[in-house]
Amino acid sequence: MCWNVFLLLQLIFSPRLNDPGPEIQKIQLSGFAQGTTWHVTYYAQDSVVKKKQADSILSRLDSALSIYKPWSLISRFNASKNGITVDHHLAAVVEKSIEAWEQSAGIFDITIQPLVAAWGFGAKHVKKYPDSARVRSLLQCTGTDKIKLEGDHLIKTRSCIAIDVDGIAQGYSVDVLANFLEQNNITSYIVEIGGEIRVKGRKKPGNEKMKIGIEAPGDYLFESPVMQKIISIDEGAVTTSGSYRRFHESNGKKFSHIIDPKTGYPVRSDVVSVTVFAHDAITADAYDNVLMAMGLQKALAFAEQREDLAAYFIYKTPGGSIADTASSRFYELFVNSEVRGEK
Repeated sequence: MCWNVFLLLQLIFSPRLNDPGPEIQKIQLSGFAQGTTWHVTYYAQDSVVKKKQADSILSRLDSALSIYKPWSLISRFNASKNGITVDHHLAAVVEKSIEAWEQSAGIFDITIQPLVAAWGFGAKHVKKYPDSARVRSLLQCTGTDKIKLEGDHLIKTRSCIAIDVDGIAQGYSVDVLANFLEQNNITSYIVEIGGEIRVKGRKKPGNEKMKIGIEAPGDYLFESPVMQKIISIDEGAVTTSGSYRRFHESNGKKFSHIIDPKTGYPVRSDVVSVTVFAHDAITADAYDNVLMAMGLQKALAFAEQREDLAAYFIYKTPGGSIADTASSRFYELFVNSEVRGEK
């Protein structure tokens, strides 16, 4: 789930009076993983976390969570008849996925991998989209209630069950890198993978919160960006899901990569994109797709009921114009008291 995000981040640490100590350095790391780029910026007296360590962590995550690698744990589970023993990474992602499935009334469902693949959003290209009979058949092999996690064993009740955690794995990966920084006593940082972000710390010496700029997509419903928002936070995660990048077109109509697990068809929603703020990136990443699929009014109501989420929406009005709005807690994050959008 990529997003056109620019970051406004500058941390300046001032020495204590009469005890300057070692100078605080700005360390920047970057690389390529999970089919996208990653960036880490942190401030410390020395480069205690290095690029090769981040690369190693991301490689281990791929070995557990990537459906594009045939040797990964998730690929082995999908190929198995009854299930396999999993590591703590896949177990953590599945546990959160089951929680999101329960709390979203089944909208978030990692077992729709066969449907995702059938509609051409998986690892392989498809020449023909599924007909109604094929969709009905594939629906028999979906449902998070058909998997269960018992200790380190992930079990499937039907051999045709296959899972895809792309809708949550990137957020989890951001959290793993952020937690590694904190384990190394780094308290001011920003971690970003493919536009999914987690930050901690404030600017110095003014003690200002960090700022994240959110720009509207320019290649789906409109030719150029039409709105831009800036939010200010000192701790938390921001992720975005949008129908503006991952879509297919058939007979002049575009359809989203988000599949409705109840119908088996791509979701048709008035929501163009959702940006979610949460304490950690795995939570934000899980629910940005959920809110996309719900449609604007249900999504706003859902976000308002959750104390652990805040959401910003770009949507298409019945008249065809583009508008934006947000849940009440998200408005509190806007810089300079941004004008509320239409609801």
